[in-house]
Amino acid sequence: MRSYPIEKVRNIGIMAHIDAGKTTTTERILFYTGITYKMGEVDEGTAVMDWMVQEQERGITITSAATTCYWNNHRINIIDTPGHVDFTAEVERSLRVLDGAIIILCGVGGVEPQTETVWRQADRYRVPRIVYINKMDRVGVDPEAVVKQVQRRLNAKPLVIQIPVGREENFRGVIDLVEMREIDWSSDLLGTQVEVREISSEHAAEARHKRNEMLELLSDLDDSLMEKYLSGAEISVSEIKGAVRKGTLSLRVVPVLFGASFRNKGVHPLLDAIVDYLPSPADIPAVVGHHPRTLAVETRKASDAEPFSALIFKIMTDSFLGSLAYFRVYSGKTKIGSVIYNATKDEEERISRLLEMHANKRKDIKEVYAGDIAALISSKNLSTGDTLCWRNHPIILESIKFPEPVISATIEPKTKVEHAKLATALEKLEREDPTFKVSPDSQTGQTLVYGMGELHLEILMDRLRREFGVQAHLGRPQVAYKETILQTSEGEGKYIRQTGGRGQYGHCRITIEPLQREGGFVFIDETRGGIIPREFISSVRDGVREAMETGILAGFPVVDIKVTLVDGSYHEVDSTPIAYKIAGMLAFREAAKKASPVLLEPLMQLEVVTPDDYLGGIVGDLNARRGKIEGLEMRGGSRVIKALVPLGEMFGYATVLRTLTQGRGVFSMEIWRYEQVPAQVAEEIVARIEGRIPVHR
Repeated sequence: MRSYPIEKVRNIGIMAHIDAGKTTTTERILFYTGITYKMGEVDEGTAVMDWMVQEQERGITITSAATTCYWNNHRINIIDTPGHVDFTAEVERSLRVLDGAIIILCGVGGVEPQTETVWRQADRYRVPRIVYINKMDRVGVDPEAVVKQVQRRLNAKPLVIQIPVGREENFRGVIDLVEMREIDWSSDLLGTQVEVREISSEHAAEARHKRNEMLELLSDLDDSLMEKYLSGAEISVSEIKGAVRKGTLSLRVVPVLFGASFRNKGVHPLLDAIVDYLPSPADIPAVVGHHPRTLAVETRKASDAEPFSALIFKIMTDSFLGSLAYFRVYSGKTKIGSVIYNATKDEEERISRLLEMHANKRKDIKEVYAGDIAALISSKNLSTGDTLCWRNHPIILESIKFPEPVISATIEPKTKVEHAKLATALEKLEREDPTFKVSPDSQTGQTLVYGMGELHLEILMDRLRREFGVQAHLGRPQVAYKETILQTSEGEGKYIRQTGGRGQYGHCRITIEPLQREGGFVFIDETRGGIIPREFISSVRDGVREAMETGILAGFPVVDIKVTLVDGSYHEVDSTPIAYKIAGMLAFREAAKKASPVLLEPLMQLEVVTPDDYLGGIVGDLNARRGKIEGLEMRGGSRVIKALVPLGEMFGYATVLRTLTQGRGVFSMEIWRYEQVPAQVAEEIVARIEGRIPVHR
């Protein structure tokens, strides 16, 4: 039986830029809801949600951790996500399965680069959210400026439902504008003794003014509320809460709250807001998918009575249980012993154990229902993005799209004995992390690993050593360049072999043309009329794809290209799929050489925060790195430099910035898009590749 009705379930994520206080806030939530008896601290490496050794040592979140707590007779499933750009896939997969989110902003730093990324991801999945402005106790805090940044930089409509009482070291509590009350934590260190009282006379006028601003904004969303507001009639607390909830769920407003999680102030009202304003699974529109065979559109409502459907959003290796698959149930229910159907892979799986996760700890459960987030012990065949359902009611839900890795490095075991161990460990890590890729170098035969950044690969190397007992050497990181073309051209491929019996015959002619950036790969057959038999068309396409993997200029994958099959011929006896595949490869290579091939490199959005004194030196250094300054602004007494810089120029930048600013500057960067490499730089890169020198400038 269900312990909580679906209307009283909340699936939320806690997201923000690195060091805004996500994990600290989650630790306070677990303490105040009675899940933990002692507050964990990130700085001391005792945070429950940062359970990995690497997280405790570095004081950052690396993997998204799931947990469950209870507040005001509601069940809240929480996923705490990383803030570092190298681990953005963890945020992507979490947002895909969550119903609501808390976006935490630093009261001094405001809207930082990774916050903008997370916000865009949440927009894409249409996730309602609450903004929690944290660190109200810090020197230089400016909550009003942060609210303006939410409006200007995130293009959102902030609905301020609290006023902070005091700031910096005098921050004591908040005034709740919905219920018109003052909540004061005073000097209580644990934050368990809260005084709720009438608003004091010194804050009364400001509270009335801010409440009117809030009601004015809400009246635009609710006609009955507007009527009452304009007529001056009394508006009840339940009516205001209903309007705030309605505006939040429709993404028209974002409630804004204040607190200082490290000082244990502001977390109780945040928990109330999660319950009052964020959606339950029943508030979310029915999930849409398609039938695996007929491709007809299928929908599933968030109800236990519907056929079972769930999406796997994370695979994790457990040292005791093997492989765990985290999944979100969208409809129906299932229990231990049931046979479920993996519609994505057309396979069946028997459920041997179901687990409710609390970071890296777990509790056995017997059944899961619509809206639940749980884990099951998985076979090797389950992957991130797979849909689980009943065989007699199949559905494939939309999978999760992950960004492409931008750097690569060679990896080799320190001893020959560890070759097999390394291959097994890399396979497990690749299953866990969709932004980590492993492939052989076609020219040297070495194993290449691809990741989102230097920190990403560094953490994975550390995990290889500690979790899998594999000692490996990682080569110097290199940029994952790509190739594309600038012009349209034609190519012809003929593969004819006679070996004294049945021969091989494949012949095709193609045209290739460039697509806009991130256009992917498009293949069109315009032969019409059986010049090439239908069964060989896919072989030509496969040949083109394979040729694209190894590029034209320097062996990098070719992207953003449209290929049209325009002509060809066949032999009634000798034509074979492999012959057409080779013909497709030959035709592509011939066409690509004539189509002005160019190299593409990842451009990074860089943000540097520095004292004003060092501005000139940093700008000069960025210009020398082929950087393009996009903007300069002041933030909390510091200068913020925004720039676009090629990733290839940014290796080791942390050390350079420390030197330039005497350790006072900080930076963050994330991938923006791939752009063409200047001709002179491209020539140098190609020369290095041909000389087998690592591509690293």
